[in-house]
Amino acid sequence: MILRFFLTGLLFATCQVNSGSDKTNFMPDPGKARENYIARIGDLILPHGYERVEDTARSFASWLRNIRLKEDKTVYLYNGERKRNQSAQFAVLDIPLGQKDLQQCADAVMRLRAQYLFDHKRYGEISFSDNAGTHYRFTDNADSLQFEKYLEKVFAWCGTLSLAKQLHPVPDMNRLLPGDVFIKGGAPGHAVMVMDVAVNKYGKKIYMLAQSYMPAQDIHLLVNPASEGQSPWYSADGNRPVVTPEWTFGTNALMRW
Repeated sequence: MILRFFLTGLLFATCQVNSGSDKTNFMPDPGKARENYIARIGDLILPHGYERVEDTARSFASWLRNIRLKEDKTVYLYNGERKRNQSAQFAVLDIPLGQKDLQQCADAVMRLRAQYLFDHKRYGEISFSDNAGTHYRFTDNADSLQFEKYLEKVFAWCGTLSLAKQLHPVPDMNRLLPGDVFIKGGAPGHAVMVMDVAVNKYGKKIYMLAQSYMPAQDIHLLVNPASEGQSPWYSADGNRPVVTPEWTFGTNALMRW
């Protein structure tokens, strides 16, 4: 029992607030949400000279681009309260959160991957592992209620450390694709997902990121604190850390399913 409490505490500690999290100034204005409303991730405007990387109709990239965005840009916690820091998000994804403090950083990444596989009836591919190597496989096919119960179990026992073991390193930032993950496993740790990628004629790539955090909160697209004019797009540069509003990832943090 002591070991179980220790492991649970470790998993819930994987997303810690970065000391620089309150230094960004890109505060969304909920009052202007309807005026500037964009319905889907794939409708967000690209910088001049860029085109989205190609995808196929049933690809993960296509599914991510079709995720709808909420008109209200406010990030809410699982208990209905507003998140304390409202300066990190560019937009909020219309993705279920639940009423338990479970869908945090790595959990949001696993939610998006599992939801894609569920929506395309690829049930046998929905599987995650905990730190002890125990596999949690979804076996109830099209039952959405059981799917949500399954995810709660995954969120309770899997975290950044176990997810980092399940993913595969991408050594070259120029190869990043929608659905890839920036992750630092451990306690503290964090994970964000690459939601879209575009490229220009010179081969330079830009990308968007989404995260949840601690406590559990709405999944949201991140602003780019280094370039307000380009936000929410980030520039792919394998020689520099990836600086987000609430976390900084090292140059070897990019991974893939």
